[in-house]
Formats: sequence, C-alpha cells, structure tokens
Amino acid sequence: MSSNALQWLSLVVIIWLQSVNGTNTNFPAYSPELKELLSMSQVELNNLAFASDAGKLFGFFSGIAALYLPLWLVLLIGSTLGLVGYGLQYLFITHQISSLSYAHIFLLTVLAGNSICWINTVCYVVIIQNFPSDRQVSVGLTTSYQGLSAKIYTVLVDALFLSPDKRAKSYLLLNSMLPLLVCVMAAPFVRDFNVGTSRNMGVGFMFMFFVTTATGIYAVISSLGSLPSWLPPLGNAICILVLLLAPLVIPMAEKIREVLLNGEIMKVSVDKNAGDNQVERIESGMEEVDDDHRRGNDQVSVKEDIGAMSMLKRVDFWLYFFVYFSGATLGLVYLNNLGQIAESRGFSGTSSLVSLSSSFGFFGRLLPSFLDYFLQRRRYLISRPACIAASMAPMAGAFFLLLNSTNISLYISTAIIGVCTGAITSISVSTTTELFGTKNFSVNHNIVVANIPIGSFIFGYAAALNYHREDDGDGTCMGLQCYRNTFIIWGSLCLFGTFLALVLYTRLRKFYSHK
Repeated sequence: MSSNALQWLSLVVIIWLQSVNGTNTNFPAYSPELKELLSMSQVELNNLAFASDAGKLFGFFSGIAALYLPLWLVLLIGSTLGLVGYGLQYLFITHQISSLSYAHIFLLTVLAGNSICWINTVCYVVIIQNFPSDRQVSVGLTTSYQGLSAKIYTVLVDALFLSPDKRAKSYLLLNSMLPLLVCVMAAPFVRDFNVGTSRNMGVGFMFMFFVTTATGIYAVISSLGSLPSWLPPLGNAICILVLLLAPLVIPMAEKIREVLLNGEIMKVSVDKNAGDNQVERIESGMEEVDDDHRRGNDQVSVKEDIGAMSMLKRVDFWLYFFVYFSGATLGLVYLNNLGQIAESRGFSGTSSLVSLSSSFGFFGRLLPSFLDYFLQRRRYLISRPACIAASMAPMAGAFFLLLNSTNISLYISTAIIGVCTGAITSISVSTTTELFGTKNFSVNHNIVVANIPIGSFIFGYAAALNYHREDDGDGTCMGLQCYRNTFIIWGSLCLFGTFLALVLYTRLRKFYSHK
C-alpha cells in the first residue's frame, strides 16, 4: 500500500482508538447501580469518579514510555492497564472474586483512568508524525470521537445485553475488553510512515468533516429517541458501526488512485521520450500541489516558547488555568455526576442523558477543528480565549436552568454543558501551544489539565456533601433540593470563569490581532 494510503489509514485507526478510549465517560450510566451493588455512600461514589480523573496525574509515565518504547508496545501497555483496572472490578461485582475492599476498587479505578492517557499519547504522537502540516485539524478530528465514546458503549450495551438490571456489569465488561481488542488490531498501524508533505489533503479532510458531521447527527437523533420504532437496538449498533467504518473510503480511494496513476505511467513509458516527459509533468504537477499545500498551511503562531517553570511564573498561565478549572473541569464534574443528578430528580432515562451529553460533546470537540481548517487557510489566527469565553457563558446559563425541575430543562442543560465542555477541551490544546510553545507542550499541557482531578475532587466532594445534607437518612436524596445549592455555586463559578476568559482575551488581543 502507498505511503499516502497508509497515512490516511493511520488516521482512521486513531479514530477507532479514540472512539473506544473514553471509558471513563460512561461511568454515570452505571454509577447508581454500582452504588447499590457495593452499598456505597454518595461521598464514596464521588471519590470513585475522582479516582478515574486522578489517573491523569500519572499521565507523564506514558509520555516517557513513548520516548523509549515502540508505539505499538505503549498502546498494548495502556490497553492492558484498562483490562486489569476494569476487569477485576467486573469479576468482583459478578462474584468471581470476593476479596476486594473499597480501597482496592479505588486503586483499580485510578489504574483504569491512567490507561486512557497511554492510548491518548500514542494517538497524539501518530497524528503529529503522519500529518505534520495539518496536525491541529487532525488531532481535533480524532479526539472528537472520544467525545462519542459514552454513546458507543451505551449503544453496544443496549444491543448485546438485554437485561436492564445488569448494566454495571455490562459496561465494566466492555470497558475492559473493547479497548484491548481495538488496540491489538491497531498496533501494526501506529507508526510514522514518513509521508512528508502530502497532496490532495483538502478533499480527504472535507470528506472526513462530512462523515463526522453525519455521525454526530445520527448520534444526537438516536439519543433523543427519534429513531424509527422498527429499528431495534442491534440495528442501531450496526448503523453506528457503519459510520465508524465510513472513513475507510479515503485510504481505499487513495490506493485506487495510486494504482490508476501507476498504470497510466506504465502505459506511456512504451515510448521512452514521451514517457519521460509525462513523468516529468506528473512529478512537476505534484511538486506544485505540494508547494501550494505548504503555503496553505501556516506554521503555528506562538507567543513564546517556554518550559514549565517559566510558564508557572506567567500571569497568563494562571488566568488560563483558572479559566479551564471553572469551565471544562466543571463541565466534566457535572457529567461525572449525571447519573446521580438524574436519579435525584426522579428521571429514569440516565442512559439517554449520557448518550445525549456524549453526542453533543462530540460536536463540541469537532467545531473548533472545523473553524481551524477553514479560517487558517484564509490566514487568520483565531482568538482562543474569546472562543473559550463564548463557550463558557452558555454553560453558566445551563447550570441555572437546572434549577427548573422539568425534564426538558435537564435535557437542554445537559446538551449545552456537553457541547461547551467538548469545545473548551478541544480549544485548550491549541491555546497551550500558542501561549507557551511547542517544544515543551506535553509537559505544559499536562500541568494545565492537572486541574481536572483537582476540580473533580473539590467540586464533586462539595456536591456530595450538599447531597448528604438533604438526604432522608438512608443515603438517598430525592427532589430538586439535592443539587440546588450545587447548581447555583457551579453557575456562579462558571460566570466568574467567563470573566477571567475575557480578561485573558484583553491581555492577548494584540497577539491574536495578527493575520
């Protein structure tokens, strides 16, 4: 297979890896059942949600491993960690083993959360190596599929496991096995194919945007229960699978184009002189396309290229840190607690809510990549702080809307928080690069996202305490009052974060005003 076909095939493989790598995002779908099975308090359940995020604190191990080990081995190590973390929990709740304490469950959840970092590291490295001129768009496209993970797992559980009272077991089984299977399949393709600067990238990316948009629309429609009644859960799963396989059209088309081109060259090579001229014209045309492609892809504009210690001394860093802390992190905490929030409001369709948040999170992650692709080709640099502020303002309103007890308010708020959280998560990758450079990106961005486990613990623990104050004495709280104060606090924090984002935008307006 040609190097260009392999280049696109690596992108498709990374999409599949990201689609199954968001195992922590389906925790809300089975957390109420897990709480009942293990007789946990709300505080203990919140600590498990924190444990999954706490795995990110040890993400630097995967970065070090990627420097010294083959990427396929790093990928398999990550999937094995997930197999152990989720697999032992599955064996415990199915009574195959009986010696696990709460501390063991906590540590296994940390291990499972850390496995996500290993797979993510491989995905980022492969995309950056194989798409050097379009790395921001490629990273954004592939990571958007991680936002769809919860939806994919919910669809598979509905299709493969018919018993509604065994959802926790079903999710844990899939979380342990599915990433391992996909990683084994993907291992031969996670490498640098030395493609250099490729041609005809625009057509491929346009097709990818079309496929990802169609996938997201279908995910939203199916999450809202708008599918035809004759389409069973298995049919829904098949439709999702077909949409995930659709990107294979690009490497297949590239391979066909390569075969036809080689056949044309062989045909004209019968006449040596004519053949030489034809090849020269073809190669000249390719070089012209390559030159145009290079000119159409701007280098990443960087305010300054600094290390972690210098970054920590910058006012812009701390503004950015607390903007993320009160934006994307707060949204992730809400999504982690979505199962308990829905249960306290007497809402039984938790899985549909998780699918909805996942689907809109998918669009949220995709939108910044879409803007990057088209605006950067017009030589414009997007103001990232302005985009973050524009994403945080609706999220603040969504938290206050949750003070309304209707189910439609819950649906609307969850969709808004999902799309805004996904957008901020995607934008942050480019923001860290532009503010603090590319040389130390892996370390710098890990410092930024370290606020996720910190916020998960602080916000989640405070929400659990408020929940506990309002419970009926048996550890269960029903009614709007369970999370009323929490939503007011979260909405106010999000408004404050919007203000900080505007301050950061003002400080950086001169930098982002350049074309």
